[in-house]
Amino acid sequence: MLVFMLALVGISVTGDALAVVKTKAISYKDGNLALRGTIAWDDAIKGKRPGVLIVHEWWGLDDYARGRAKQLAAAGYVAFALDMYGVGKITNHAKEAGEWAKQVNNNIDRWVGRAKSGLDILKADANVDDTKVAAIGYCFGGSTVMQMAYAGLGVKAVTSFHGSLPPASEAVTEIKPRVLIAHGRDDKFIPADRIVAFKAGLDRAKADWEMMEFSNTVHSFTNPESDTRGMKNIRYNPRADKHSWAAMLLMFDEVFK
Repeated sequence: MLVFMLALVGISVTGDALAVVKTKAISYKDGNLALRGTIAWDDAIKGKRPGVLIVHEWWGLDDYARGRAKQLAAAGYVAFALDMYGVGKITNHAKEAGEWAKQVNNNIDRWVGRAKSGLDILKADANVDDTKVAAIGYCFGGSTVMQMAYAGLGVKAVTSFHGSLPPASEAVTEIKPRVLIAHGRDDKFIPADRIVAFKAGLDRAKADWEMMEFSNTVHSFTNPESDTRGMKNIRYNPRADKHSWAAMLLMFDEVFK
């Protein structure tokens, strides 16, 4: 049973003087686990609009994911950056991040259920047209939104940014949302055979999908903080970031028209 409380935590003004992006922290639960996400919207827009769920990298729900929510709000969407780990679970240590991600993704039902808890919060928002929702994710989050697509959670589109590309199981016979994948061609975390299996699964389930591959690009290429992590296979690429974001917005325009 989802229980949530709202608390206003920030307001920012976009380049348009009439557009005021507001944010709220939302406390909710998945079972007994306390979670806290951030929702963002443009208060100058009246009426319901499409909603976008944002699933964070394996580091946890940090300012990067919240910043993406603000960007989407400025573009005319209501965006909810969910929490996949629990209140306050954010780390800068790869080992700890990997352990937290594994605690979630080693059980598909728990993984999808945790994501659905966040999706329910987004769809319940008074400004959201709950028939028009999408999900995007980064790294661990990219894998999460693919699992949402496989599970048939009712989103109209998903975008995976530098996700681990989990192939659909044989039990997945249909993938309804539009799928966009943005991938760094030189990402050493993703073996070539997994990419082949991933694409084959999309085709077998008759998905409507597109994959962007960027040369000279490794993992976590959308996050400017990647260069501070001290990891070989993680580096920001501003060109790939800009082009993949634009492709996502174009897909949303097409899906939500």
